Amino acid sequence: MSSAILRQASSAARAVSRSCAFSTSAVARKDFVQELYIKELKAYKPPAPVKDAHVGIVKSYSLPPVPQVPTLPADLASELSAYDAAEPTFAAAPQDETLAEAVGPTGAETFLAFLEADEPKAEAHH
Repeated sequence: MSSAILRQASSAARAVSRSCAFSTSAVARKDFVQELYIKELKAYKPPAPVKDAHVGIVKSYSLPPVPQVPTLPADLASELSAYDAAEPTFAAAPQDETLAEAVGPTGAETFLAFLEADEPKAEAHH
């Protein structure tokens, strides 16, 4: 039985030593990964820029044409008098009779009569 106890003690000692070794190797591995990452970052060389990479992508800019100065008509006075003499024309809005029946009479007089009407008195509850 003493050999069984020795085996259990040695296996327990190995388990404890493995857990300690694992935790210390994790710290060492973290440093190793960090150092490897920093080394790769320092060694990275970005690709050289391509010359004339913008050709075909960027459009060339050109100024818009200069606007023309508006010219006044030769006979401005006669055109203004013709405009003043002309009667304004209004487009006739289509009347929907069903809408007018549903809404009822409208206008300023109807609105004023509505405002002047007495409100119904609330009935007292007994």
